[in-house]
Amino acid sequence: MRTPYMVKSRRGMLRRSFIVVLVLAACGVAACQEKDTHEEEIAHLASLLNWKPGSVVAEVGAGDGRMTLATAQRVGPAGRVYTTELDPKKLAHLEEVAAKAKNITTIRAGATDTNLPEGCCESVFMRLVYHHLTKPAKIDASLFRSLRPGGLLAVIDEYPTGAPLPKGVPKNRGGHGIPEKLLVQELTSAGFLVVTEIDPWAEWPVHHSYCVVFRRPEP
Repeated sequence: MRTPYMVKSRRGMLRRSFIVVLVLAACGVAACQEKDTHEEEIAHLASLLNWKPGSVVAEVGAGDGRMTLATAQRVGPAGRVYTTELDPKKLAHLEEVAAKAKNITTIRAGATDTNLPEGCCESVFMRLVYHHLTKPAKIDASLFRSLRPGGLLAVIDEYPTGAPLPKGVPKNRGGHGIPEKLLVQELTSAGFLVVTEIDPWAEWPVHHSYCVVFRRPEP
């Protein structure tokens, strides 16, 4: 015979189980969305930056290296991917990734220089990195030097949010992020030409992202 307490307890257990299932399902959906977003972004970048087997590409501020690795797979064994990172722990992880991929070269970035070799790349990309730069003009000049004449630069970033500015970042950003117009202004001042602007860039659940592709002029 079931008592009212037993019925109430069973209902509570069922309710808790249902909540757990919902949470796990939401986490699974979020993970799939993140994975799909990265795959979608790599496919767009490959098209925009003309990647093919044998291409030489760089990712500036590669983080966990997922996009670097996907890029390395796109350009194949005959290609080369330079991947840079300022954070020592992240750089150590990238070195582990590079040891397995064979066509990846890791570089420790600086606050004022990407440290990419001069004229090394046909294309460079950076994702959610630009708004963290404390010396954007110096990095812009470094990016310009790293590209071959006619080379392409893709910058993916987001509009400012209400979050605090990263430490040392110029205050004209207006929040955590950077207005697209300001990003274009800074990079064209460094000598780049605008090729295309894509807004929005990806269907993210919170932030509004965009992508601007620039070109280093031919001599």
